[in-house]
Amino acid sequence: MANPSAVCNGHLHHHHHQKQNNVLKSGVCKKNGITKGMKKNGVSNGTLYKKTFIEHFEQAPMYVAVLTFVGFGVGTIFGYLRDFMRAWGLEKRNIAEEREQQKDFVPLYQDFENFYTRNLYMRIRDNWNRPICSVPGPQFDLMERVTDDYNWTFRFTGRTIKNVINMGSYNYLGFAETEPNALKTVTKELQKYGTGICSTRQEMGTLDKHVELEKLVAKFLGVDDAMVFGMGFATNSMNIPALVGKGCLILSDELNHTSLVLGARLSGATIRIFKHNNMQSLEKLLRDAIIYGQPRSRRAWRKIIILVEGIYSMEGSIVRLPEIVSLKKKYKAYLYLDEAHSIGAVGATGRGVVEYFGMSPDDVDVLMGTFTKSFGAAGGYIAGKKDLVDFLRTHSHSAVYATSMCPPVAEQIIRAMKCLMGLDGTTQGLQRVRQLGKNTRYFRRRLHEMGFIIYGNDDSPVVPLLLYMPGKIGAFARRMLEKNIGVVVVGFPATPITESRARFCVSAAHTREMLDTVSTADVLLKLTSDAKGVGRSCVSVTLNLNNSFLFLFFWSCHLIFKGILALYILFLKTDYGTVNLLCSSISNSDQACHN
Repeated sequence: MANPSAVCNGHLHHHHHQKQNNVLKSGVCKKNGITKGMKKNGVSNGTLYKKTFIEHFEQAPMYVAVLTFVGFGVGTIFGYLRDFMRAWGLEKRNIAEEREQQKDFVPLYQDFENFYTRNLYMRIRDNWNRPICSVPGPQFDLMERVTDDYNWTFRFTGRTIKNVINMGSYNYLGFAETEPNALKTVTKELQKYGTGICSTRQEMGTLDKHVELEKLVAKFLGVDDAMVFGMGFATNSMNIPALVGKGCLILSDELNHTSLVLGARLSGATIRIFKHNNMQSLEKLLRDAIIYGQPRSRRAWRKIIILVEGIYSMEGSIVRLPEIVSLKKKYKAYLYLDEAHSIGAVGATGRGVVEYFGMSPDDVDVLMGTFTKSFGAAGGYIAGKKDLVDFLRTHSHSAVYATSMCPPVAEQIIRAMKCLMGLDGTTQGLQRVRQLGKNTRYFRRRLHEMGFIIYGNDDSPVVPLLLYMPGKIGAFARRMLEKNIGVVVVGFPATPITESRARFCVSAAHTREMLDTVSTADVLLKLTSDAKGVGRSCVSVTLNLNNSFLFLFFWSCHLIFKGILALYILFLKTDYGTVNLLCSSISNSDQACHN
């Protein structure tokens, strides 16, 4: 057992720089162990929240989960059947394969890993990577494309789909805009500085615009200092390795973004996962880390850091920040908060989950956020104590190796942030924050009234609508696009296998008419009992199941016929000219079935 009196949580610097003193003290005591004085931090959950905290994670009926697994199972069986037919030349092989001369080499393409991509993802690939040809505001224009080979390749028709309602972009406050008066200062900076820096921050890449932006970010967040980076993803993945390393412990929420996961893995620190927003799971890991210390040696951890997000982009849930802060103070750990989706989107004045819960920025050791969502720009920031930021200016991989943020982007962020702070002489920023909250609550309430299962917090602009069955993913997105509504659909492996979903992102720029158009689209109404939205009914569920079974029946018969044909060739040695003619007719029917 590690000695609690000897457990030190260290400094939030890289372990090679232990001598740089007094960075990010998270409590009155340096010790990471349990002391008598810590009992006062054990505040009960009921007194931590100053407002009602409501989140929805309704479980699907058992038959839905069973049918979803059955759907994946049937798809897997017929996927293997189609792979067999491709191997024997009965079906065209479109996927990349290695040359015959390299067959004895270590394979570049893992067949089993690509199985899902080949046989399921390709069937619905037309619902992703759609090319947009306008500003991603509340509405956008889309370049129409079609496929002639089941989504292996696409061709553009030359037609533009106009005024598609944008329910997929993270344009929370509507700052992704092209209004000339709004972009006047951005245009001016473009003419003054050009488009690129061509250098890193540590060399010739720090401009007066960067200094101005960093001071404004620090003022906006209420912290000592801040540093900005040119890429939001790299803000996490390249800075976490500078803060922790070997001998440190990272406690990460199981639903954290890939950038946090990658940064944690690159750091070399030990990583342990706690259940999503589950304080009992987190506290158990903290307690065990202090009692047992590091594996084998049982030495105390150099640092323990908790990684969480403000708003989880796939679940629409908000971090239980008051409880986490209470635990991190109790066990003398550090807290790294990723506010990529929450900064600008929640809080009375858009200052994120810290303001949303009425807490002090000093309660969070590392404040991270991005400018790619609410600010309509690019890049990210790290903010906190001056010692922390000064350390990152020297040791951050992004500061040392990455090209600086381009000046027009920096000016766009400054413009949006000044608007939020009221420094532009208007209340437009505050109005946008309030309008986003109204739109979010209205849209969530409408979907609830219609009987849908949606996840997340009532104040989260990320609204996941559960579809469950894999066949509905592609059908839902295609039908919505036919109604001029652009949505994002997500399935396994990005979500649990039984929780495929459509993800709506609400914006302050959406009008009430746009939200009503989305919520009354016939594809949504067909999934509910009737147009009045009186919840689920057995009739509607039965109709949906019947349609699914009919499609599954015809598709199964179609593929079984192909399998019988394959066996016919192998064992009866039929004339290949006849077989090619049959395969051609089957391919045509397969295209019709797909459509």
